[in-house]
Amino acid sequence: MNEHLYRWRNRELREHVSVIDGNLAPSILIKNITYLNVFLKQWIKAHIWVYQDRIVYVGDKLPTNVDETEIIDANGKYAVPGYVEPHAHPFQLYNPHQLAKYASQTGTTVLINDNLMWLFLLKEKEAFSLLDEFTQLPVSMYWWSRYDCQSIIQEEHDMFGDEKVLRWINHPAVMQGGELTAWPQVMKDDDHILYWMQETKRLRKPIEGHFPGASESTLVKMLLLGASADHESITGQEAYDRIRLGYQVGLRHSSIRPDLPKLLDELQELGVRNFDMLTLTTDGSTPSFYKDGMINELIRIAIEKGIPLEEAYRMATYNAAKHFHMDDRFGSIAPGRVAHINILEQPDNPTPTSVLAKGQWIRKNGQQVSVEDSVQLDSFFKKLDLDWDLCEDDMQFSLPIGMKMTNDVIMKPYPINIDPTVEKIPSNFDEAFLMLVDRQGRWRINTLIDGFTSKLGGMVTSYSTTGDIACIGKSKKDIQLAFDRMKEMGGGIVLVDEGEVLFELSLPLAGIMYDGDMEELIEKELHLKKLLKDFGYKFHDPVFTLLFLSSTHLPYIRITPKGIVDVKKKEVLFPSIMR
Repeated sequence: MNEHLYRWRNRELREHVSVIDGNLAPSILIKNITYLNVFLKQWIKAHIWVYQDRIVYVGDKLPTNVDETEIIDANGKYAVPGYVEPHAHPFQLYNPHQLAKYASQTGTTVLINDNLMWLFLLKEKEAFSLLDEFTQLPVSMYWWSRYDCQSIIQEEHDMFGDEKVLRWINHPAVMQGGELTAWPQVMKDDDHILYWMQETKRLRKPIEGHFPGASESTLVKMLLLGASADHESITGQEAYDRIRLGYQVGLRHSSIRPDLPKLLDELQELGVRNFDMLTLTTDGSTPSFYKDGMINELIRIAIEKGIPLEEAYRMATYNAAKHFHMDDRFGSIAPGRVAHINILEQPDNPTPTSVLAKGQWIRKNGQQVSVEDSVQLDSFFKKLDLDWDLCEDDMQFSLPIGMKMTNDVIMKPYPINIDPTVEKIPSNFDEAFLMLVDRQGRWRINTLIDGFTSKLGGMVTSYSTTGDIACIGKSKKDIQLAFDRMKEMGGGIVLVDEGEVLFELSLPLAGIMYDGDMEELIEKELHLKKLLKDFGYKFHDPVFTLLFLSSTHLPYIRITPKGIVDVKKKEVLFPSIMR
């Protein structure tokens, strides 16, 4: 039976009632703990009974039957619900399995995840099998269903046909639609996406918007068309305006937009005292951002900014669960909920010393507890096996328009005034060669990028929004060497300078995701950032730059599988070239 639809069978439900009657013993009894009751917004001293993966009782009574019950006397400690990440992009070099295990150690035991990469990398049957695989984890893994691919690709019609989108929306593991980056098309005339949105609402699943800088008129229109939530506020006023209209607002604190302290200060200055419409999200940050945890760190910031303790924890638990209509499943410590419980030493320190996830200890008294699971991502994702090579003809750079970086992810067009036919661009120019190549080797598009590096010979990465191969560098020879090494590795990121390989990060899961411990990946990513900054990268987060090279939800110009695109006009300025 699929646990997303019916987590407990009738027989199991009868057993849960039998625990209350004393006919069965609880699996775990947590005595004398002070827990946060999210409904009353109060801290209450009680006993918590857990049977297998479910909380069956919270109150003053002790069970009469404790045969083989694990009894924890938690006097002086505090319990809060497991934290919820309502907006995860679980493939920012890491993979969903790796991220879930790592985040759970600091109390994030529920993740609502993007499905975009599964659309690019897996057949539908494989993707749905993978969703079932993740139910084996102690972390609760849910998903959202995209309506658009966030880029302009050759096979978009096949990827987003009516029947396929509707099957995803109807999948019991899918909690929402979105995030909706194609809202301008919906506002204009795209009735396909509007139909999918209405079907999502019919299923009582919310729709996550993506409305950076949207006017009041746009926000109102998107509400009328079906949007439910948005996480793109970069000022307190923007968040306030969304709350006022009835949006569920995700306050973002990410590696690319660490906005939470500012947002909270400004919301309080605006007089906001009701936090029920707010959640907290890290919005798919890059690995090193999670060095101290995930949602626990956002709760800490909220507490430091003067948000009442009860509200800070509710934003990270109950508010998200209620938004997804899943508050009977998670987000609180109450009878009937999945046993996601964080035990704290002090209520103002949200990093737990013990974590219970689906009734299993995954951290206990400050130590990680090993939990067996049989999720094998390498059975779904193989190493990148390229049956083609870069050749001299691919190194033709002749377009008159290049891409100038204004920050990590925003790029503007600029006229190319240097000779792009040279073998190596001199280091007194900030420009570098930029090429996007189809991972099947069918097409390429070449231009220059200004602002990524002033010195690096070559970097090649198979990590990108669409999974295609990006090549950047000052030297065509070094780019070729980096490509050859990336191909030999079976996917990843390779840096070469003056004929020497300086860095390599193997991404054996389809050339997109790392297969190893998060701690190792964090160190590798920090090394990559340092190297790129040493070679002239001007901004903060180069991993996001690589990811978003093809992402047409960001202004102003992008390099995509169809060519160089004017994002606002949705026009292909220069088409990709068949190889």
